Amino acid sequence: MKSILAFGDSNTWGLIPGSKERYPWTVRWTGALERRSSSLRVMEEGLCGRTTAFEDDLRPGRRGASALPMILESHHPLDAAVVMLGTNDCKRVYSASEDTIGKGMELCLDELEKYLPPRSILLVSPIWLGEEVWKPDKDPEFGARSVLTCRRLKEVYGRIAKERGTAFLAASDYVLASEADEEHMDAEGHRIFAAAVYEKLREMNAV
Repeated sequence: MKSILAFGDSNTWGLIPGSKERYPWTVRWTGALERRSSSLRVMEEGLCGRTTAFEDDLRPGRRGASALPMILESHHPLDAAVVMLGTNDCKRVYSASEDTIGKGMELCLDELEKYLPPRSILLVSPIWLGEEVWKPDKDPEFGARSVLTCRRLKEVYGRIAKERGTAFLAASDYVLASEADEEHMDAEGHRIFAAAVYEKLREMNAV
């Protein structure tokens, strides 16, 4: 049995676009991933609002780099980890560039590498925010600049993965955000993303 940690934000938690509800386990990409192999167990650790390294003053406990030590110790031993964060880091309140977000992701990787070799870590750049995600009827915590910053994370994360020797996957190469909120994957997106992650884990000999 292979144990895989899935560490992320609301797209790993399984938020249904345009709502506050959650897709069932059978729909979420983590559940779809686990069902692809009878010898695979996915440890799902998704949290709405989670960032790489920023604290949310209104919602404590969202800083990914701080949460990882406890999560990793709790789930030890692991065979691999999938980490997909960065969307929430693009919010206006943090005023962070893509390079600063990349440094936050490296703090997360520092924690992961205390338990796993880089070759067993899959770094994922998030799906792109939609062009109008920041409008009042969607998520005004983002701004027009957020959209561009989110898109640039693919290049930044790809460079980090190459430098550190981790595997890399760009979720935006496979899935678009739902038109309902321009921020989250719909049910079909979860299915497609699970398939992409599984194939990458196979390349890594993690499944």
